[in-house]
Amino acid sequence: MRRLRVDAPFVVATAKVVAVALLAVLLTGDTRDRGPVATPGPRPTPRATLGTPWKPTLELPRGGRKLFPRYRLVGYSGGPGTAAFGRLGVGDIDARGREIEKLGRSYDGDGRRILPVFELVTVVAHPRPGPDGLYRGRIDDRVIQEYLDAARRHRALLLLNIQPGRADFLDEVKALEKWLREPDVGLALDPEWAVGSGQVPGRVFGSTTGAELRPVARWVKKLVAREDLPEKALVVHRLIPKVVRRPAGIGTHEGVAVIMSADGIGSRAQKESTWKRVVRDLPGSTHPGFKLFYEEDTEGGARLMKPSQVMKLRPKPEYVLYE
Repeated sequence: MRRLRVDAPFVVATAKVVAVALLAVLLTGDTRDRGPVATPGPRPTPRATLGTPWKPTLELPRGGRKLFPRYRLVGYSGGPGTAAFGRLGVGDIDARGREIEKLGRSYDGDGRRILPVFELVTVVAHPRPGPDGLYRGRIDDRVIQEYLDAARRHRALLLLNIQPGRADFLDEVKALEKWLREPDVGLALDPEWAVGSGQVPGRVFGSTTGAELRPVARWVKKLVAREDLPEKALVVHRLIPKVVRRPAGIGTHEGVAVIMSADGIGSRAQKESTWKRVVRDLPGSTHPGFKLFYEEDTEGGARLMKPSQVMKLRPKPEYVLYE
């Protein structure tokens, strides 16, 4: 009998799906699947203590209309009320913003300015089908607004992360249009959670192709042109290379900065190996990203890669994300 090969990234992915399901049970006391638990985010610090927040303009929060090569993006990922998806959702959100700002100073030694990022898990893959059978849920608008307000207090970008389950990426992106019309809101797509009919997130790795992502990039391009917005970040996370096959198919789109992020888990040697495999087929029009995991990368006594080590990667990452 053929057995499913279970590797470290698969175990981590499964554990995170289970963590979200357990959180729903603990908070509601109900074992039925009601979609994602829309818990309020951390209470924001009064604006008076943080100075005047950035007000939306036709430029990016720290000036200009193009992300690259002016900026390097540095940020945290996370979801409200749980540590399962990263540090952004843990504790006081403004404390996290100050941490990102401090962390970013370690990545600005090559002349680029740092633009902080809050990557919020907005569409959450589920291990159960939910009312529409799509194995995903959407967090409340009020939570997105809280994180957008916080991002503006720190002159940061807000990226809305999508784990689609059985839903279509483009449908989920369109559902977020009112937020994407804002000049400081972009997208992050998680293909390892994009599963087909008969598949369940967390039981198998999801996947996509560059050609399947092209309609999303085209839609974002049209939105940017119609609303006269600054360049939009469109991050595609690759936990392992095979979750995005033939990535060049995504194409090049005016006003859209496509970032392919190598999200490999493990020691420095393991992560560098994943990096080399991801950038090997990196389309010339896309930008490289790199993700670090505070917990998973340090299991077994391994040490988290230092910013100086990350900056030695070639090509240098243009987006560095911590979970």
